[in-house]
Amino acid sequence: MKLTEDFAPVQEAERAAPDANVGTVSQQGNDACTDAPCVIDARGLRKDFGTHAVLTDLSLQVRAGEIFGLIGPSGSGKSTTIHLLYGHLRPSGGTACVFGERPVHFSARTRARIGYMPQGFILYPDLTVKQNVDAAAGLYGLSEWHNRRSIRAVLELVELWEARGKTVRSISGGMQRRLALAAALVHDPDLLFADEPTANLDPILRMRLWKHFRGMSERGKTLLVTTQYIDEAEHCDRVGVMYGGALIAEGRPEELRHRAFGGDVVDITFERPSESYLQVVSSVAGVREAQSPPDESLRLTVEDAERVIPGLLAQLSTSGAKVRSVAQYRPTFDEVFIRLIEQHSGSRPPAGGLTTSASAQEEAD
Repeated sequence: MKLTEDFAPVQEAERAAPDANVGTVSQQGNDACTDAPCVIDARGLRKDFGTHAVLTDLSLQVRAGEIFGLIGPSGSGKSTTIHLLYGHLRPSGGTACVFGERPVHFSARTRARIGYMPQGFILYPDLTVKQNVDAAAGLYGLSEWHNRRSIRAVLELVELWEARGKTVRSISGGMQRRLALAAALVHDPDLLFADEPTANLDPILRMRLWKHFRGMSERGKTLLVTTQYIDEAEHCDRVGVMYGGALIAEGRPEELRHRAFGGDVVDITFERPSESYLQVVSSVAGVREAQSPPDESLRLTVEDAERVIPGLLAQLSTSGAKVRSVAQYRPTFDEVFIRLIEQHSGSRPPAGGLTTSASAQEEAD
């Protein structure tokens, strides 16, 4: 039956013949990794297709129970990273360990601990929604009782239970994406690789899935999720920003905000604005940058808002300024992403590569 071939971790041709671009991982040929305390531990990972470098020198560690999000525009290397970590592709260089094993040499036991949702649809168009998830559950050896219970749970999660009797060929592309996620979750994996799991979903269902992902994390499950929706970075414990095949920044969402803007951002609004206030606030210790937008406010970048704001208010009061409000501004991830790209490359990212709406483009990796 072709189903097992569709779910095979590595193409048979790749197993039979060594890849000309195989790097450190495949040259070593060892199933086990040494010194791999994280669920995912990639170091200096690289992938070339011919003379084109799709991924360059990626190092990434993901701990148990963590939701790690990879954000970046189409073609930035997000999908390639998942293919390497899942064992679909062999690296051209560097090392990768998942659950202490090399992805291209996963044992059956380790493979069964992983759920994988690709961007491309790999299930059967002529089977029903339920039959597809049932087939996926069977691959992981779920008992008949556990199988029935799990299938209903995941189909209800992705709002496909009512469509369980329809053939996949007859449902929409968005429903097919949800079905692929259900197939990846049916065996309650310890590690989930999800490539654009919320693409083209409505905001309510997107939020429901992220709530489910958080519940998985709280139960000790580990998730590596790619997305072009910048706002989804807020749901992740840590975020990696990818651009041009490289991981250009990594950290908790708040850490990336601080890095992008060089500190905390504070807005001060006055009753009677004056250009002299810009000089007043610039002299306060801890103020790194001060800007005067075309309104009645000042926008400051400070080392630490909680510590600097009292000194700002005292200095402004001494100068006779009438302050209407002081508030810490929380930059959106759109702004964070653009700043990080500008810092990395010296130019703004191309328009249309990322989105905060439910209309992200298909990943082109």
